[in-house]
Amino acid sequence: MALSLSLTGKVVLVSGVTSGIGKGIALMMGKAGAMVAGCGLDPAESPAAREFLVELHAAGATGMYIQADITDAMQQRNLVNQVITAWGRLDILVSNAGANFFEGAADCTEEQWQQNIELNLASHWRLCKLCRPYLATSGQGVIIIISSNQAYTTIPGCFPYNVAKTALTGLVRALAIEWGPFIRVVGLAPGFIDTPGNQQWFASFPDPAAERARTIQLHPVKRLGTPDETGAWCVFLASEYGSFASGTTYVVDGGRSALLQDQV
Repeated sequence: MALSLSLTGKVVLVSGVTSGIGKGIALMMGKAGAMVAGCGLDPAESPAAREFLVELHAAGATGMYIQADITDAMQQRNLVNQVITAWGRLDILVSNAGANFFEGAADCTEEQWQQNIELNLASHWRLCKLCRPYLATSGQGVIIIISSNQAYTTIPGCFPYNVAKTALTGLVRALAIEWGPFIRVVGLAPGFIDTPGNQQWFASFPDPAAERARTIQLHPVKRLGTPDETGAWCVFLASEYGSFASGTTYVVDGGRSALLQDQV
């Protein structure tokens, strides 16, 4: 019999679902049978939010979309309350929402530093805390925190983003040892995933196509990753087959961080 990864009957909350990695995670969770609540900055009537729900329903999943600024404590609380009110439980949290802050250590302002810490670090901790009672009640609760391969190896100019992503690995460890055994906490650190965010990175170079090609050549697999691949990793980590994983952040970057120097 073929191996089957099923999350049927599970309720999943994914933050940052209107595009990119978050959308890929939500769709793959839905394809695995979970009921999926997604949130994002876009209004519920926006094209991005509507497209998310259309694709989720096309995958055969039950889902909802809630507008929420993940850095706002009241909106976070309202987000979790809406999920519990609608479905009465929460089994899996994928704390994904974030943004690039590539300023460089010398040029980064205090305001940029604080914005980065609030979004890319503190908001994850606060959302996890809000979800903790419901995940614990589930008895097999799972938290997946989306970090980055820049938590382990980085390049010039990516400060302070890389600092926050590095700190998330510590958050994963701390929550895992304090909240087990009823909640497992794991991290996922994707590398270059083919998303609008990465396209913006390439667009910052004089020749975006050339930079994209150069970046691809720095990957042993000779391609960028996809949101669906990241989502499939999350499905596995949340499933019964990933149930011995906790306190660890897994790097999934096509071998990019294995390369000692930027040479091919």
